[in-house]
Formats: sequence, C-alpha cells, structure tokens
Amino acid sequence: METKDEHAIVSLLDKDPELKKFYDEHRELEKKLAEFQHKHYLTPEEEVEMKKIQKLKLVGKDRMMEILGRHRQAGAAQ
Repeated sequence: METKDEHAIVSLLDKDPELKKFYDEHRELEKKLAEFQHKHYLTPEEEVEMKKIQKLKLVGKDRMMEILGRHRQAGAAQ
C-alpha cells in the first residue's frame, strides 16, 4: 500500500468503522505473514496457511481501497 494511501486511510479510521475493521485485520495479517517469513523452512501446511493469509490480506486491501475511493469521491463532490 502506498504511503499516501495509508495516511489517508489512517485519517479516516475514526470516521468509518468498516474501514477500521479492514485496516485492523490487514495489520494483523501482516504480523502473521511476518512470522512465516522469518522461518527458514515452512511445512506444507504452513505454506497453505501463508497463501491463505496472503489472499485474505489482498481482499482486505482491495476493500480498503474501495472505501477510500468512496471517501475521496465524496470529498471531491463537496
């Protein structure tokens, strides 16, 4: 996620509970991925879990960007 997008998202967290939910989930998934990435070897089960987390993280990021886009569009309309 680009820094300017992340700053915009963080500035909206108090105003948009849905965005906050996805942001918090995204941060938690990042932590879990970091744990896997620090291992020298992953079991097949861990590899599957890591792929699942990556997909969930991507879906969450897409939703955050969609919500951010709506906020930007609403701000431009004002």
